[in-house]
Amino acid sequence: MTDVNAVRGVIFDIQRYSVHDGPGIRTLVFLKGCPLRCKWCCNPESLVKEPQFMTVHGERVLTGSEVTVGEVMDTVLKDLVYYRRSKGGITLSGGEPLFQPEFASSLLSACKLKGIHTAIETCAHADYAAIELLLPRLDLLMVDIKHMSSQKHKEFTGVPNELILENARKLASSGVEIVIRVPVVPTFNDTPAEIAEIAAFASTLPGVKQLHLLPYHRLGEEKYHGMGMDYHFSGIESTQNSAMIPLLETAKLASKLHCQIGG
Repeated sequence: MTDVNAVRGVIFDIQRYSVHDGPGIRTLVFLKGCPLRCKWCCNPESLVKEPQFMTVHGERVLTGSEVTVGEVMDTVLKDLVYYRRSKGGITLSGGEPLFQPEFASSLLSACKLKGIHTAIETCAHADYAAIELLLPRLDLLMVDIKHMSSQKHKEFTGVPNELILENARKLASSGVEIVIRVPVVPTFNDTPAEIAEIAAFASTLPGVKQLHLLPYHRLGEEKYHGMGMDYHFSGIESTQNSAMIPLLETAKLASKLHCQIGG
């Protein structure tokens, strides 16, 4: 039998004391590797699995490292008392956790053995077999639905959306709690018609009760410069709350879900 603590993966950050990305106080573990190439991605250092160099404040630093589940758990367990008091836990992010399914599954297993609430953030663009590997070890799935048009989805993310929507339908019948999240991005999906279409789809998924609209921001722009990459959204300002409120009302009208800004 494989020792889950010995399973290796590649991460680029661990963020403690987060109060977003799931309930309570959480530790976020960011895995490297992603099948999408979203033009607005705030973590360009997450796109490929291998460690990379990035210039930060004029210094060339290596972003990403190979670690064992046991090494990650050494950090996760430091905040066990906070998880229990706040009903928090661990959230796997990225990149895309399903890009490293064995490592993600093993890390979630180690957390469940300690009674820690588990969650992942996913674009759901993966073989369903990889998703099924994680499901028994998950308490919460936060699934991104970015657009209902496959053509526009491919234009802005590099992949069509059929697999994502198919997986969302399957996951909705899995019994795991699911939150649908929508990154609201100017020129991509920030019109009432586009948000209404996503909200209406989310409302058809059994078991889904929440829809979170996530405002676009430019916090990752400097990372692109540090990695010698072009930032496609240069010059487009972060989305203000005043622009989000009408879209929130649209989502509420188009669905029977609890809708909110942020998550």
